[in-house]
Amino acid sequence: MTDAKYVTVRLSIEGDKFEILVKPDPALEYKTGKRTDFSNILVSDEIYSDANKGSRASSEKLSKHFKIKDTIEIAKQILSRGELSLTTDQRRRMVEEKRKQIVQFISKNFVDPKTHIPHPPVRIESALNDVRVTIDPFRRAEDQAKQVIDALRKILPLKSEVSVLTITIPPQYAAQSYSVLKTTGSFRNEQWLSDGSLRVVVEVNAGTKGALVDRIGSATRGSAQITES
Repeated sequence: MTDAKYVTVRLSIEGDKFEILVKPDPALEYKTGKRTDFSNILVSDEIYSDANKGSRASSEKLSKHFKIKDTIEIAKQILSRGELSLTTDQRRRMVEEKRKQIVQFISKNFVDPKTHIPHPPVRIESALNDVRVTIDPFRRAEDQAKQVIDALRKILPLKSEVSVLTITIPPQYAAQSYSVLKTTGSFRNEQWLSDGSLRVVVEVNAGTKGALVDRIGSATRGSAQITES
């Protein structure tokens, strides 16, 4: 448990700012999906434009952006979509857990190119201490693995089997799928077709291929075309 009595959640929409005050641990559990009950999370039912100054958000802006009047439902949206200020202890615990997940992912999917044997987690942990890399406590471990691996390769030899996928995304799903593709693999080719579809040739670690295919399938409701070469 944390000693802080409350923290702030901030959400900005088209330049308009909305803030709520929440209890740290219950709010974090809700945001990360560990609890679905929204009771006992809010410190106050107020929706602020600036919680530090006690400035309340105008009803006009709330109606414009949220289309509902129920303050609790608006607060749920702000917590789900907004930026939760973590306490120092929360951030430390979350970063440590995410770091362990990333280390396990690398140990499972990468090998030493000289021996073709996976590096033990303790060796990867030690190398991580020697490189500068920021671990995001909220991003999926798989999505952060690429930047961590790029940093580790400066001091630790890593090799993985690579899959090359050609993926065509229908126009209505192209924008939201682009960021998923960009953070998961390396683009060999990128082409926006005349009908607005996106076609990319992406190189991905074999260990992340299944997860990428699942995420693209979910994001496009199964309408993406994926072939492997």
